[in-house]
Amino acid sequence: MPPRAAPSDRGSGRGRGGARGGRGGRGAGPAIPPARSSGVNTNVGLPDASSHITTVGVKRTAFGTSGRAIHVFTNHFEVKIPEANILHYDVVISPSEKTLPARLNMEIIERLQTVIAPEVFTPRAVYDGRKNMFAARPLPFGTSGEFEVTLVDPPSPGDANRGAEPGRPPKAYKVKLTHVATINPEVLARFLQGKQSHDNAVLTAITALNVVIRMEPSLKYPFNVRSFFTDREKKDIGSGIVLWRGYFQSVRPAIGRMLINVDISTGAMYKPGPLLTIAMEFLGYEHPSRFGQPQGPNQQQQDFRDRVRLQRFLSGVRVTVEIPGQRQTSRRPARVVKKISQGGPATLFFTNREGQRMNVKDYFQRAHNYQLRWPHVPCVELGSGALIPMEVCHIFEGQIMRKQVPPEKTKDVLDFATKKPQERLGSIKNGLGVLAYGQSEYVRQFGLVVQPNATPVSLQARILDPPVLQYGQGSRQPTIKPRDGAWNMIDKKFFRPVTIRRWCVAVFERQQRFRMDLAQEMVHGMLQAFASVGITVLETDPVIKWAGSHEPVAPFLRMIGGECFNKNGRQGGPDLIVAVLPEASADIYMRVKHFGDITQGVATQCLRSSKCTRAKAQYFANVCLKINVKLGGINTIPDARSVPVLTDPHNPTIVMGADVIHPAPGADGRPSFTSLVGNVDSDNAKYIADCRVQTSRQEMIDDLQDMAKGMIQMYLGYRTGYEKKQGGPKRIIFYRDGVSEGQFQHVLDYELPQLRAACAATGVQAKITVIVVGKRHHVRFFPQNSGNADRSGNCPAGTVVDKDIVHPTEFDFYLQSHSGLLGTSRPAHYSVLYDENNFTPDSLQALSFALCHVYARSTRSVSIPAPVYYADIVCARAKNHYDPEGNMDLEGSGAPLDDAQKKSALDAFKAGFKPLSAAMRKVMYFS
Repeated sequence: MPPRAAPSDRGSGRGRGGARGGRGGRGAGPAIPPARSSGVNTNVGLPDASSHITTVGVKRTAFGTSGRAIHVFTNHFEVKIPEANILHYDVVISPSEKTLPARLNMEIIERLQTVIAPEVFTPRAVYDGRKNMFAARPLPFGTSGEFEVTLVDPPSPGDANRGAEPGRPPKAYKVKLTHVATINPEVLARFLQGKQSHDNAVLTAITALNVVIRMEPSLKYPFNVRSFFTDREKKDIGSGIVLWRGYFQSVRPAIGRMLINVDISTGAMYKPGPLLTIAMEFLGYEHPSRFGQPQGPNQQQQDFRDRVRLQRFLSGVRVTVEIPGQRQTSRRPARVVKKISQGGPATLFFTNREGQRMNVKDYFQRAHNYQLRWPHVPCVELGSGALIPMEVCHIFEGQIMRKQVPPEKTKDVLDFATKKPQERLGSIKNGLGVLAYGQSEYVRQFGLVVQPNATPVSLQARILDPPVLQYGQGSRQPTIKPRDGAWNMIDKKFFRPVTIRRWCVAVFERQQRFRMDLAQEMVHGMLQAFASVGITVLETDPVIKWAGSHEPVAPFLRMIGGECFNKNGRQGGPDLIVAVLPEASADIYMRVKHFGDITQGVATQCLRSSKCTRAKAQYFANVCLKINVKLGGINTIPDARSVPVLTDPHNPTIVMGADVIHPAPGADGRPSFTSLVGNVDSDNAKYIADCRVQTSRQEMIDDLQDMAKGMIQMYLGYRTGYEKKQGGPKRIIFYRDGVSEGQFQHVLDYELPQLRAACAATGVQAKITVIVVGKRHHVRFFPQNSGNADRSGNCPAGTVVDKDIVHPTEFDFYLQSHSGLLGTSRPAHYSVLYDENNFTPDSLQALSFALCHVYARSTRSVSIPAPVYYADIVCARAKNHYDPEGNMDLEGSGAPLDDAQKKSALDAFKAGFKPLSAAMRKVMYFS
């Protein structure tokens, strides 16, 4: 028996979706320039308006008409839905102390259908890897049936005679199938026509069709829910990672028809080969002797960090045990790596079945007659607790790495994944051959039909007019209309530039690399840029100091701030600290931000030394965009006449953006972070933010009421105190990021009441609109001719689609608000869940597009409305709220934790989360 580590208790839970409900109607909304359209009846494709047709979000009552029409292709293909009934079975596989991986479940069901009971499963049923099986005809066992499945054939007499390892008998799984529903596709057909509510029967029917198209590739290829990956196109990017090209496919309902959304995707896979070789490649070691033999305390610390990094990388990978020189006598099942041991086989002791105490090295010598070559290299601990030396483990091909790719490899992934629009469309068309719907027995027997020569769906899109942007006094060009989603700052002053009274420069780069003359040249460049955008600087010779190589960041910043205080006649500390950082300085950056945003309440601007050395004027102009808003200024505002719906003086509006960010896969006991961002000014250009910590992987925002109450109070204070205007907000437009379609009802049930309560607590009577902004989808648009494309080959900024491929009954649209740079642009998907303001499609589309132009950090329109973009950034910076000198590890070790350990870790994270400094709450510190 292999050696074992101490067992650990682990719990496991499973969640199911909630109930679904309906929402009320809509009215006319503010005026928008009329469509330049072809006079076609615009009501074709609208859902039945009667009240018995219910929806989760707002029911669609009209389509948008404004803008210039163009024709585009989209990566959707038409599919004919089945006519015969589909039978739905519930699947329970036991023993299931913990949730079995979908891959293992698929193996069990495949063996059940092909080896154990093929006569029952003719034709074969389809299975989703979890709880659902669908069959094209009733399975011949009545309402329920039970089967026993083993994944290994019993040993043949020949094997037994040759003295194969007796071991344990193969594990038997019990599979119980229960008929739960019969699905009539007529329900789906009525839903696509807008004559049926979006209820459970419709959802199950769509799920069934998705399981049908995914069944064949799931059995043939590595898969990840909706994507599968093949080794036809791959790239080794080092660090033990290989990228494989994959295909995404999803059956989606659209107006009057069913479509399959097909896209290319990228899978990060573990490199196959000896585990020891891959571990060395990941850590950058040249020889196994580098493991486990540290020279001095610094090396010991580095070894510990390397072990934790390696554990994060390898936890969850499956390995086979292959002892050199020994014949594999029976099929050894692959084993899952749980963690990496602290010592090597020579120092790891255990007690065997006979009660003898021995180390792992001696065990392998005695039990397997194998002398380990590297007794100091750590072992891997398997899920069972067994300790196996790395040198006898092997990673087999085709395993998806369900972890974040290391930051230094992100560029390699982007290089592999990025394809220009026409290339991507070509790959998607070729993908139909790989998907081979016509050759799948599952697709055929369920009566789904995709024409073998199917072409991508062609549809009409519209290009919206961009808003006019207004700049400040003294600008030679006070207004500008963006072209192709971009504009520049030439001849323009900020709408409201700030005054910098005192500032200083903290240099963390070595002085030999960033000399005094370069620092002074940088200061000169910044002063010129400040003057060109209208920022007034009272101190033209700031204090410049170099930090020592290991000097603690916070005391150094405090010291340089003190020098600035004394130099300026003790009138006050710096308004701004410019920090010049070396390459690969994430830890210094985090410490600078913690000092500025949390501890001291002073604006900080970090610059990379390689970028700010001999930099051009454009670089410093871009830096000014960030500095101005960090100090409370406003860069530009949308001109009131060009977006009346946004800046209507009779309807003061707060636009909020909210987001939740979750820990990386495998980071147990780490919290989720939430953020809320909202404007305080009447021009929707000056935003403030709040950030909180909450239970791990919980999507709904717990503290939304308290956060929204704070935003409304700040808005009221700014409106009456600074703008000298009366009255509170009449409208709240709440953009919510990162919510999947299955959670729309939860937003309405859990977050909307919190917004209402925040209004009540502040005495505000505002009408609320809730819009979910989705980015994690695979819908793309491709111009049909080059005359309608931008320079990158993408659709122009302002491309909007609200027909043909959208939801059959609910108010949603796709808006590609940015111009392309590299690859194929992804439009944002807007779903309107609630709307007391009765916006028309045109007004909501114009408003959303305008908000993509007030993102302070650039002179380009961005892909999502600025408040949502800011909410993303605030969430990503939540880690800066923790004391960098503390011992909060936000990434986790990769080792699984039990429930008590998770709770204890989460409590520590909640207690250690430090609030934003009061001074930073009023400015865009996150810019």
